[in-house]
Amino acid sequence: MSEQAGYSPSFKRPAEIMRMRRKRARSEAGSLSGSPAAASTGQGASSPAWVRPFSPGPLFNSQNRSGGGGGGVKRRNPFANIENTYSPSKKLIIYNEEEERVEAKEKKETGQVSTKKTEVIPFAARLVEAENKERQRFNSKKSLDYSEDDSLFEEDDEDLKNPLLKSPPAIAPASIAPPVCTEYPADWSLKTRVLFTSPLSLSWAEKPKAQEEAVGLSQHCRAQYISPPHSIQDAKSCSELRCSFQQSLVYWQHPSLPWLSLFPRINAERSFTGKSAPWSQDGALQQSLMSEWSVSLSSLYSLLKAKLCPYFYLCSYQFTVLFKAAGLSGSNSITALISPTTRGLREAMKAEGIEFSLPLVEELRRSRDLDIDNELDCGKEKDDDCCGGKEEDCGEEKDQTETKSADEDDDDNDNDEDEDMSWLKEMGVQDKIKKPDSISVQLRKEGQTTSLDHKPESVVLVEGPDTFTLINFLINCKSVVASAGSQAGLPPTLLSPVAFRGAAMHTLKARSVNVKSQVGMGYQNVSSLEVTGPILPSSLHAITALLRPAQKGNFSASLYTHAPTAVMNVHKSKTQSSSSAVDLSSCGLLSASVQQLQTPSTLGKTALNHLNMNNYSYTWKN
Repeated sequence: MSEQAGYSPSFKRPAEIMRMRRKRARSEAGSLSGSPAAASTGQGASSPAWVRPFSPGPLFNSQNRSGGGGGGVKRRNPFANIENTYSPSKKLIIYNEEEERVEAKEKKETGQVSTKKTEVIPFAARLVEAENKERQRFNSKKSLDYSEDDSLFEEDDEDLKNPLLKSPPAIAPASIAPPVCTEYPADWSLKTRVLFTSPLSLSWAEKPKAQEEAVGLSQHCRAQYISPPHSIQDAKSCSELRCSFQQSLVYWQHPSLPWLSLFPRINAERSFTGKSAPWSQDGALQQSLMSEWSVSLSSLYSLLKAKLCPYFYLCSYQFTVLFKAAGLSGSNSITALISPTTRGLREAMKAEGIEFSLPLVEELRRSRDLDIDNELDCGKEKDDDCCGGKEEDCGEEKDQTETKSADEDDDDNDNDEDEDMSWLKEMGVQDKIKKPDSISVQLRKEGQTTSLDHKPESVVLVEGPDTFTLINFLINCKSVVASAGSQAGLPPTLLSPVAFRGAAMHTLKARSVNVKSQVGMGYQNVSSLEVTGPILPSSLHAITALLRPAQKGNFSASLYTHAPTAVMNVHKSKTQSSSSAVDLSSCGLLSASVQQLQTPSTLGKTALNHLNMNNYSYTWKN
């Protein structure tokens, strides 16, 4: 077979391929005609002897090939070569004609004649094998220790001094434990409904035994708290847990009318419509109700001042007032928050000499002033070149520009007023009509003040001795009682976590239900506990503290907030104090609840909507 320089040894010219095909066809015909037995037994259908697997390529003995059961020889590609048909899972034993020729020449010179088969890997296989060896060599070099090859890991002296730069693998992500939040922020808003859900059963919280209910009520009246076990195997059989749960449901209310639900009071006309209200047309009865209510309110404030009551709520048909004892929310004095308010109520409080503040309005004002100051600072930096860096010159120019702007505003107002009065001049009656200067200014001011009415921004903060004046104002103010409608003549509702004069003991309603929630393609049993009523902040905290061990640290709660009280978490007290400055150990609450309520709330003007505990760690949404 002739060869030409530049061609692969396995490459065949087309003429040679056709000659080889004709020769192969003749050999196949001779082998088939020479073995009739093989044809009769079906072996003639197999591949004939010395048939290449592809062309070009080496010849294989038929004994080494597996006999196929197909009919006829498979068509082969005459222009294929070994490189583009190489399979990594197979090795081909071929004749290397070049090496065979060299070895034959050497052996001929030495007098030895032999034929040698060599196993040669095609070019693509050799390339892959070389890449694998290079990769293994690089990996082995990279995985050397410091002691094996110090030159590979040369470091500067500064890097050796810094342990963080010396050994980064020492700080593994798995070694940093996720933060565990064991407490959620204080929420001073009133809740109307809370729905607890847990994968474990919550049926232990309903239908208490008579003895357990009695023990819970007795513990509440005596302000005694029995901590349940830290690990509870069966919550339904734990008597201490069930007694403590009944204790956490108790609250005190005045007035108490069994046929009326006296909370909520704002926008609750439907709940009062059609109900018996004998006081609505009886003045003497209204006077009696207000007199008892005044005594109860005075009793509550006295308890609050003596730190025997931590807080209480006053819920009228127009607004809600939250009184907090000194030491709560980081304040060193008694505070009161009123929301929502109107311009008339604020003017009446000013007339009584009650000093108050609008926290949200002041905060908005401060943010605006800060933005203006930043703009002025930026302008001052830009104008340093024009005034030569002299602060006195800049100040004079600023004063002049402010004076000019004020004069321009006055001129603009005068021009606007002249334009407004021009039509009167045309009619000739401008002397008979007075210019509405003072009236327009007053209307503008009133528009700004009345725009806050019935909004969260209208919340009012009263601190210190002014809270006592506020109590007297609420007792004597006629606007706290509706004069018409379904709530006419009915005093506001007083809610407290501890007993006070004229109060009636009430308990929240708890109901447990097993439901199925969809998880993926199936359903999972989920136990739920619904608590309804005026849920105070301390009651919510006490219930969650009991669910923590009972549900193995896994439960969630959906909180439904009484909208007017959501802003009660805003508190910007002027008299800040540490949590340990005021002793509230005798206020009648659980010590953990007191510690939570002593810290200032971080919720701002929002309230908690969802609370989730997973693996004894809290997460929440507001």
